[in-house]
Amino acid sequence: MIPDFSEAEIQRYARHILLPEVGGNGQAALRAASVLVVGAGGLGSPVALYLAAAGVGRIGLVDDDVVELSNLQRQIAHTTDRIGRRKVESAAEAIHAINPLVQVDRHPVRLDADNARALVARYDLVCDGCDNFGTRYLVADACALERRTLISAAVLRFEGQISTFRPHRGGPCYRCLYPSAPPAASVLSCAEAGVFGAVTGVMGTLQATEALKELLDIGESLSGRLLVWDALAARFHTIRLSPDPECPLCGPDATIRDLTAHGASAPEAPARGTTAREACDIHAG
Repeated sequence: MIPDFSEAEIQRYARHILLPEVGGNGQAALRAASVLVVGAGGLGSPVALYLAAAGVGRIGLVDDDVVELSNLQRQIAHTTDRIGRRKVESAAEAIHAINPLVQVDRHPVRLDADNARALVARYDLVCDGCDNFGTRYLVADACALERRTLISAAVLRFEGQISTFRPHRGGPCYRCLYPSAPPAASVLSCAEAGVFGAVTGVMGTLQATEALKELLDIGESLSGRLLVWDALAARFHTIRLSPDPECPLCGPDATIRDLTAHGASAPEAPARGTTAREACDIHAG
């Protein structure tokens, strides 16, 4: 049975509705769902576009940046004629071109300790595609404190990594994997080291897939697993994760109970990232 769908909606989502794991009720659940996408760049572009195409009813976009020419090698939500425009506006235009039925909330702001929890709390699930450690930890902390599932991905050069964090359901949180950020001087940004554009597409599409699985409660979650992809070797491998009983965010004696440690705003330093392999090395043990 197709609950309360127009004929146009039935045609639009027909390939989903045919899947027993989705069906009419699942498609209705997607229409009622909301997802916050942090970063409208290389990862956030495919995340937002595929969530919209899938029929997620409300998508929030957080990004305080504008479209630049150097973005277009990988940030597929944007186009040459939109250079100079705010990324959230450009991405919203791309979303509505695919699916005008989706509500897009534009948040052209920098996430900080003052606004992160309120933004996260407005959505069912969060996809993090940001490009610096300061914001990454801020989002992870806010999601854990607000009991929201977080799908987090990162890319650099030819490598990517992704995991799902839902400590409110017994799984590990981001700090169980990476208790603290590595020294800024030890990692390179994409602007410094480069990134193979299609890698962001693969990892962003995986993020969208995992987000849809979580919203539909189907398949096996990536909670408790870190999926690492080496594009040059065409090889995936999985690292098992467990909750850290001494985790300062989700452990029984957690000390992080708010976002005051993040200060008044997210770091203004140049965006930095790390490869999956470097990240595992930095945070091993």
